[in-house]
Amino acid sequence: MERIALLLNPHIRLFGTVDEEMLGRFFDQLAKALERDGPIVLELTTQGGEADIGRRMALQIRLSREHLKREMIFFGTTTVYSAGVVVMAAFPNTHRYLAHDTALLIHGRRIEKEESQGGPLTAVLQMTKAKIAELEKGIELERAGFAELIAGSDVSEEEIRRCAETNWYLTAEEALRRKLVAGLV
Repeated sequence: MERIALLLNPHIRLFGTVDEEMLGRFFDQLAKALERDGPIVLELTTQGGEADIGRRMALQIRLSREHLKREMIFFGTTTVYSAGVVVMAAFPNTHRYLAHDTALLIHGRRIEKEESQGGPLTAVLQMTKAKIAELEKGIELERAGFAELIAGSDVSEEEIRRCAETNWYLTAEEALRRKLVAGLV
């Protein structure tokens, strides 16, 4: 019952697109939450956004947990899609909760760029190598994020990679059954 009371009165409330504006609100609210003792609850509702902004928020959550020794609790409400799942993954599955009606969307990193290359072949080759390096790094980051998300659950790395290729939507009940979260409110 004490955990539910905490979840219903979160210290950090974030709604909307995961972008630079949300990142600023996150840092402002986290700074205030760190001034008080006890666990810090982050409530999140999002349709997604920028994965790298989600990664930055996740880093700060990990730093607060590991170096400041603060208990951090996640409470997902309504929708936690895409970059929101990146944020959720920064919390151990034992500290993740969802509202009963919450839906999750897990998918792989995406790239949406149209590029044309022209010029000397050696220059085009260097640009192509740089693009391949960018894609390989993206895949590496995706795999690390998936590993963090599924730690302690019964979802395998192979399964999450396969499901994430075509957008994996999960209900809160499915997420609980698969041990991606600790409970539902």
